[in-house]
Amino acid sequence: MKLSVLMASMAAAVLLTATGAQAADTLAKIAESGKITLAYRESSVPFSYLDGPNKPIGFSVELSNAVVEAVKKKLNKPNLQVALMPVTSQNRIPLITNGTIDLECGSTTNNTARGKDVAFAVNHFYTGTRLLVKKTSKIKDYADLAKKTVASTTGTTNALVMRKYNTEKNLDMNIVLGKDHADAFLLVESDRAVAFAMDDILLFGLIGNAKTPADYEVVGESLQVEPYACMLPKDDPAFKKLVDDTFIGMMKSGEFEKLYTKWFMQPIPPKGVPLNLPMSPQLKDNLKAFSDKPAT
Repeated sequence: MKLSVLMASMAAAVLLTATGAQAADTLAKIAESGKITLAYRESSVPFSYLDGPNKPIGFSVELSNAVVEAVKKKLNKPNLQVALMPVTSQNRIPLITNGTIDLECGSTTNNTARGKDVAFAVNHFYTGTRLLVKKTSKIKDYADLAKKTVASTTGTTNALVMRKYNTEKNLDMNIVLGKDHADAFLLVESDRAVAFAMDDILLFGLIGNAKTPADYEVVGESLQVEPYACMLPKDDPAFKKLVDDTFIGMMKSGEFEKLYTKWFMQPIPPKGVPLNLPMSPQLKDNLKAFSDKPAT
C-alpha cells in the first residue's frame, strides 16, 4: 500500500472513531483511486456548458478546476486523473450520494431539502425564477400564462415553484418538463410552450446562444431569490473545508471577481455575446460573508 493511501486510510479511521459513525472520506477515495470525478452540465450557460464535443466550459467549470488544483496539492498528486461526467437536473444528486461523482459545480440551487442528502460549498451565485418568452407572445408576467403551456426543466426547484404558484393563483397552466435546459428552450422555440420558467441567468445565457437572440426576452419579477453552490458528498467535513477554503481564497484575492467579469460581463463562447450582468447585491455581500446558507 502506498504511503499516501495508508495515511488517507488512517485519517478515515480517526474520523470514524471521532464521530462514532461512518463518514464520507472523498479525499481518501481520490487518493486511493488516483482519480477525481467532476460533474458538468451540457447547457447551463454561462456556468457549465459544452463548447464542442466533451468540452465543458464556464464559470462553474473553472471553480471545479480550482478545486482539482487544491486536491492535487493536498494529496501531493500532481498527475491526478480528472474524469468528467455529464449530469442532468434529475440525476445530479443521486450520482453524488452514490459516490459516482465527487463534485458537481453547475447551476444547482442550495436549499434545505437537498441539504438532507448532500452538502454545499460556499454560495457562488444568486438568482430567481423568471420567464423566457418570444417577444411576439405578448406575455409580460405570470398572470398572462393562464390556461397556457409553460415549460420548465425536470428535477429543478423552478418546476416546483411554478407548480406551487399555478395552484395558489389558480392559473390552470399546463406545465411540461424538458429533460434539460436546452430541451425546455426548444419547447418555446418550436411554439410547443409559450414560456420557459427557469433561473433568470440561465435564460439570458440561452438567449445569447440562440439562433435568433433578438426574438426572445426575459420577463416577470423573480418569484424567489436562491443561491447556487457546488454540491459535494454529505458528512465529509475535510473535503468541504478544502472546497470552501479554495473558493474563499479566490474571493479574498480578487480572483473570483475576475472570473465573474470573464463569464458575465465579457463576450463568451460560442458566439462571443456578452451577458452584461453585473454582480448582484447578494453575491457582493457573500464575497465578504462566505455563507453557505441555503434557500428554504
